[in-house]
Amino acid sequence: MSDPDSLKTAYERNRKVLSLKPGKGQYTTTTHVRLKDGTTCEVEHKHWKFLADVGKTQGGNDAGPGPSVLERAALGSCLAIGYVTFAAVLDVPIDDVQVDVEADVDARGTFGIDGVEPGYKGVRYRVRIESPASEEAVQEVIEQADAHSPVLHNLRNPVPIERDVTIPDSEQKTSEAS
Repeated sequence: MSDPDSLKTAYERNRKVLSLKPGKGQYTTTTHVRLKDGTTCEVEHKHWKFLADVGKTQGGNDAGPGPSVLERAALGSCLAIGYVTFAAVLDVPIDDVQVDVEADVDARGTFGIDGVEPGYKGVRYRVRIESPASEEAVQEVIEQADAHSPVLHNLRNPVPIERDVTIPDSEQKTSEAS
């Protein structure tokens, strides 16, 4: 189980390693998604496997959280982990951390209606941190964590995206099946 001491030790160790050897922190990571049943996706990353899906009202199987839920969860969990980590680094005791992520949606964009863009129209997050420390100390934890949150950064700043598509040749499929 992680605790403030192990979080602080890990943070300081990783910071030192990455300062001395920047290449250690530069890598490519891959998460594999495979459509299994209708809209149900099996998501694999390292040793984790979980399902993502859409609800029955969208024609799905409701076998797991949808992509938008996972996106909000990614932001909320990244922030919560950052708050507890920076609290440990700054020696600020924390009793509880909660993050609520709200998104404004106009579903017409998903269905190509009225020229509405797909995606969120706005995102807000509410942070609740219980701590015996001063409000100023807790606010410094929040500022540091928000400033160093990779998911928050990626949502605030578009990152370059490339697409590579493979569509196997139908003749190749026929010869492979023979």
